[in-house]
Amino acid sequence: MVKKMNVESFNLDHTKVAAPYVRLAGTIQGKNGDVIHKYDIRFCQPNKDHMDMAGLHSIEHLMAENIRNHHDSVVDISPMGCQTGFYLSVINHDNYDEILDVLEKTLQDVLKAQEVPACNEVQCGWAANHSLEGAKEIAEKMLAKKDEWNKVFAE
Repeated sequence: MVKKMNVESFNLDHTKVAAPYVRLAGTIQGKNGDVIHKYDIRFCQPNKDHMDMAGLHSIEHLMAENIRNHHDSVVDISPMGCQTGFYLSVINHDNYDEILDVLEKTLQDVLKAQEVPACNEVQCGWAANHSLEGAKEIAEKMLAKKDEWNKVFAE
């Protein structure tokens, strides 16, 4: 039996999931009643595929900048260290279908982008490591499987 870990995703059997998917990874209620919903947005199949770092870096910038244009509950969107997806945190919003819609609109923004926002040494910690085309390829692959986003586990 695997030891229960403090980090939710460490308790997820990564051999049983079928990416791409979007799943609610957890909720946390603050002492004043606010609720943070954390979503696991998995772009690539764990341990089988991963996003190229330059493309991941650019899609991170593009999504972080654009997702807030589609919903005001976004707290943060952050890449996973394993390069297979992102975590999206929203406050006081628990409508899963709306999150899927926001993600789709944000990925469409990536496809329309002419440049990567904040892709310079003043605003980015590794400005030389970006690929707009790589970001667009990642977005296209994710959007192509949109109908599967709500299926987390292989059947």
